[in-house]
Amino acid sequence: MRDRYEEQLVQLNTELLKMGTLCESAISCAVKYLTDDDPKLRENVIETEHQIDRMERSIESLCMKLLIHQQPVASDFRVVTSALKMISDMERIGDQAEDISEIAEYVNSSGLCSEVSIKEMAKTAVLMVMNSIDSFVRNDENIARDVIDLDDTMDLLFADVKKQVTEAVRTGSADAESIVDMLMIAKYFERIGDHAENIAEWVIFAITGSHDNKQ
Repeated sequence: MRDRYEEQLVQLNTELLKMGTLCESAISCAVKYLTDDDPKLRENVIETEHQIDRMERSIESLCMKLLIHQQPVASDFRVVTSALKMISDMERIGDQAEDISEIAEYVNSSGLCSEVSIKEMAKTAVLMVMNSIDSFVRNDENIARDVIDLDDTMDLLFADVKKQVTEAVRTGSADAESIVDMLMIAKYFERIGDHAENIAEWVIFAITGSHDNKQ
């Protein structure tokens, strides 16, 4: 029975990594669409978001099998329940990547992307998502805490974007609609960072049994 549980746990880790990779791909395609007016990028984001939804259902089913059939001990129970919470955040990350791609077509011709720190926000978002999943697979509390610390960087980048957009308003270098759209995109990236932080917090709970993530 325990051997079967270990096999399914390895499968869970593998599926979570795949889902995390899909999230990374969705974010990367969405941000590329900000500067590259290629409809295929938008299509890729939509299809990837659908794959993320399917993986959420698949992983949820696997987790329920582990809980019902394997009767895990307390530490194993925390791992599985944390995974259930994590896939919910990952599904929202996919939704927000799609939201970004939907807005991107309205700003990719404005030139505003070159004036703000949106690409830095995108890179930070991808790093936070992948490291949060990696921390779960590696059972590494330190990586999870690094992700939580990165949320401060994301908040600072969001503040920078707001300042840069304000400057664009002052100089008249972008139209009002593009400016509003860019702020929305920046907010979506900030939310992606929040979801990655949530994942890292659940990893710490799985490892320590505590929701207190202060060092």
